[in-house]
Amino acid sequence: MPAQTDLTQRAEQLLREDAKKIEQLIAVQLENLTAPKCPLYEEVLDTQMFGLSREIDFAVRAGLIDRAQGREIISDLERKLADLYSQVLPSPNWKQG
Repeated sequence: MPAQTDLTQRAEQLLREDAKKIEQLIAVQLENLTAPKCPLYEEVLDTQMFGLSREIDFAVRAGLIDRAQGREIISDLERKLADLYSQVLPSPNWKQG
């Protein structure tokens, strides 16, 4: 069973690396865009998140990781993206004067 454990760990590591790349991509875009709500930005984010979810789905179906691990990877990325948004975007109470 050590080979299966190695594959599971490697699959999770690769998925987390891909999630980190998405986080970095979004961070760069948020730093450089004046309007983070632009359609192009949203399209990039949607495409990247969809791609990661398909990778995770494949890894789950192949038995490389379990569904809970996949959900954790997506949830971690969503939390990190929410943190990035909160750092870059003004709060709803902020008023331009």
